[in-house]
Order: sequence, then C-alpha cells, then structure tokens
Amino acid sequence: MIRIGNASGFYGDRLSAVREMLTGGDLDVLTGDYLAELTMLILGRQRLKDPAGGYAKTFLRQLEDSLGTAVERRVKIVSNAGGLNPAGLADAVRALAARLGLDITVAHVEGDDLLPRAAELGLDGALTANAYLGAWGIAECLNAGADVVVTGRVTDASLVVGPAAAHHGWAPGDLDRLAGATVAGHVIECGTQATGGNFSFFTELDDLGHAGFPIAEIAEDGSAVITKHPGTGGAVTVETVTAQLLYEIQGPDYLGPDVTTRFDTITLAADGPDRVRISGVQGSPPPETVKVCVNTLDGFRNSATFVLCGLDVEAKAALARRQLETAVGAEGLHWTLARTDHPDADTEETASAFLHATIRTPDPQRAKAFSRATVELALASYPGFTLTAPPADGTPVGVYRADYVDRSEVAAVAVIAGERKTIPWGEATRVEPRSIDYPASTAEYGPTRAVPLGHVIGARSGDKGGDANLGVWVRKPEAFAWLLGELTTDRLRELLPETRGLDVERHPFPNLNAVNFLVRGVLGQGVAASTRFDPQAKALGEWLRSRVVDVPEAFL
Repeated sequence: MIRIGNASGFYGDRLSAVREMLTGGDLDVLTGDYLAELTMLILGRQRLKDPAGGYAKTFLRQLEDSLGTAVERRVKIVSNAGGLNPAGLADAVRALAARLGLDITVAHVEGDDLLPRAAELGLDGALTANAYLGAWGIAECLNAGADVVVTGRVTDASLVVGPAAAHHGWAPGDLDRLAGATVAGHVIECGTQATGGNFSFFTELDDLGHAGFPIAEIAEDGSAVITKHPGTGGAVTVETVTAQLLYEIQGPDYLGPDVTTRFDTITLAADGPDRVRISGVQGSPPPETVKVCVNTLDGFRNSATFVLCGLDVEAKAALARRQLETAVGAEGLHWTLARTDHPDADTEETASAFLHATIRTPDPQRAKAFSRATVELALASYPGFTLTAPPADGTPVGVYRADYVDRSEVAAVAVIAGERKTIPWGEATRVEPRSIDYPASTAEYGPTRAVPLGHVIGARSGDKGGDANLGVWVRKPEAFAWLLGELTTDRLRELLPETRGLDVERHPFPNLNAVNFLVRGVLGQGVAASTRFDPQAKALGEWLRSRVVDVPEAFL
C-alpha cells in the first residue's frame, strides 16, 4: 500500500501542518489542497494586480520550513497550490530549493486554464475559467521522478488518486481502483474534517484541541484505510469518515474527470483505534464533459451592522432602514434583523439585537456612499445608535458558476525537466443522473419524545456555488427507515423555513445510513455574492440538528 497524508484543506489552513505531518510518522506522499471556488476568485483578483502571482504563497512558506525534511524522509509532495499559475509556483519552488541547497526535481501540471479561450468556449464574462483536471498528469510527473508536483485546478481527490495510480501502476480502465482512491481522496482532502473537525458529536472526542491531519493507506485493489499519526489529536471513526463522505456531494454518482464513483457502494468498517477501512467501491466511466469553474465580477457590495439595544427594537430597525434607504436608495439593499436580544437582560450585549444591512450595486461610488451615509446617521437616528465596526469603501462582488465543455477542448499537460507531455483522456460515456429508490418503512416505532433532532442524527453541510449540500446520518442503523419517513423534502422545508420555495433534492445512501439533501439556490449567486447570514451554509446542518421533533424513544 501507499501512505498518503494531507496537510491542507483550504487556503488558510494550519501553517504548521506540513511540518507536523512530515515529522509525525512515515509517509510516502504528502498532499495539500488549497483551492476552492472562492479561492479561485481570490487568486483571480490577485492576478489582476500582479500577473506573476495567482498561486498560494503560504505553500512556499511551508516548504521553506519543511522541504529539507521531506527530502530527507523521501516524501513526495503533491499540491494544487499552483492555482492560476502552476508554472510560476514551480519556478518559485525551484528557486527555494536552490537557496536551501536541495537537489530536487519539481514538475507541474497545467492545461486547466481556459481563460484565453473563454469567448470561444462560451464562458462569457469570465475572470477565471479553469477546468477540473484529473489524476493522470500528476501520475505522469511522479513516474518521471518528480519530488514536488504542483498543479492548477485538478479535482481535490486527484491529489490522492494520482500518487496511488503511479505507485500501483493503474491504468485509466481500472475504474473500481480509481473509484476507491477517489473516495479516500475525498475523505482526506478537507484535512481535519476527517479527524473530528466540524464534527456534530465533537463533545464525545477526547482531544480535539489540536486535531491531527488524516492519512489514507491505499492498497493495490483501491481499498483504503483512513488513519492519522499516533499521538495526534482528534479521532478517526466510522462517523467522522461518514461526515466527510457526505460533504459537498449530490446524488449517488460522484462525477470526476477520470471515473464516476458510486457512493452507494461504499462500505465503512472500524479497523482498530483511529482506523476506518473503506472497501467495495465501484466505478464506471467518467462523463463526456469536463466541469469548469468560472468566476465573474458582478458589481460591488458593502455592509454594516447596527446595534439595537433595549426597548423598541422593531421601531429602531424601521427608522434606520428608512433613513438609509432615503440616503442611498432602496435598490440593491438587503436587510436582516437578528433578534438576539433578551428581555430584562443583565448585560448590554444580551439586551441587543443586530440589524444587518448589505448593498449590492453596479456603481462603486454608490457602494462607497453607503459607508458615508451610514456614519452620518450616528447622531441623527435611534437612541443608542452604534455599529459593530466602521463600514469600509465596498468590495467587488465575485460570482461563481459551473460550466461544462467537451473533453476534447481540454488537455492536461505534465511539465517536467523542460519537457511537456500531453496526457490523453481515458474512456468516457454519457452519464445520466441516477437516484436511489429506497422507500421509508411504515412500521410503528413506539412512544416518542420531543427532543432536538441532533440527539439521533449527525450532519455536515456546505456550499456548492449557489446551492447548499446538507448530509445527515443516523447513529443507530435501525433508525434509518424512520429517518427516511421523517425527513422528507417537505419536512426539511418545515424545519428550515429559509428553504421554503426552493428546489430541494433528496438522495438516500442506505449503505451509510444517511440522506443527502441538495438545496438549490439558497446561497443566491454563491459564497462571494451571498447576503445570507451563513453564506457558505457551514452551519445549516447544525441548525437542522437543533430543531425539536418527536423522536421514537427506542432510538434515543
């Protein structure tokens, strides 16, 4: 088997994680995932200011501290920190290695950047346009002797699938093996979310103060064990792995550029302390199209939060709203009144509510005028007027969308030692959306008790463009049939009123005792443009768990 560790789940993750993973135990490969839909927008704006930028600079800081250790321990490093400029990052890593006196081979994978052909491909208005490449460019670089491989936009799981394919000598037709490695990659891609981070039942974990990053031990047949270095914090359990499996997915078919992975075939089993085995995963050919992450700019935004303390909260909010709309106009203004105040409160903070105001406008001067108008109300509005922070001048709004192009329009290119090799695609097929027909039981479950739903379910949620993914699982397998009957799409809309009027998809996963919901449009135009209180839907699952329902006592 090959031991592949992860040291980053996003651009901004723990800076010391690379060193911790390299010194904490044996590894063959260390990966780092730095890219997300929002990150590509951030890098795109960075590249506008500096064409030589466009990559995750913290990756270089981490290597400066730990590259020597990686060389000494013969650990390969694979990362998508190249972002919009993998060639530039590869050059920077070479310069760093030379300065450190290290003799290493650095390679990169490119071909994902479609921005020069955006108009030709119908990717209108793109600030960034990057296709999701697969694993074979990474495998080619490793097979050619690279010590460090940096990429642009590859799928997160490809950072794991590429090294596993190179190590085991897999071919594009080894679909079940590729699917198994894809599942392992999906589990460890978000770092400590697989070892107890963002875990619904975190209070049951002994040591989450400094969670260890995850490791995937991938066998030749594609099966894997998820674990972590001995002595590190957090935990690896069937439930922590289940939680991460339900993150950022849709239906039973997980579409990738190299394989379509059937998530309804995954089997999880405990394999000892902090070890969970993944087996039985089946794969089929990937789709004929390649997903493209497109970011565009769509005007400007600004925001302010008014503190409303004590009595007459509704009237105070109405006055502030009327005054600001008179000053800058009502168009593009979004308001949310958060009634966090308590009657007869013994602290000023708990006596206060918050009025959030956000403006979206194509006019940068109007976004700037919003700040001035807000401040000018300080002595002329409701009693006790104050803001949580002075408003700024406004920022550009980025909008993410997923586009799709034919595979023939995209080619991964492995660049090593000055030589460029175009990587051919494997076999593809037309993939039709598939759902699992799994009827709920009509059985009687005995007496019930009104308790928060989180007493019997765990949840993990997050953003996918303007949609939210909400996965839930039951702690007791015998409760799964009850969950299917209780948590329908209509019932979800009742429990989470913010989802009313929206298209909600439900996908049962009986093999995981879980259900995944896809809430279409709840985040508007996506994270960077959303005016929602929780713009990434990270806490949507915890809100659901807090809702009180009648639960059969047998499951409590």
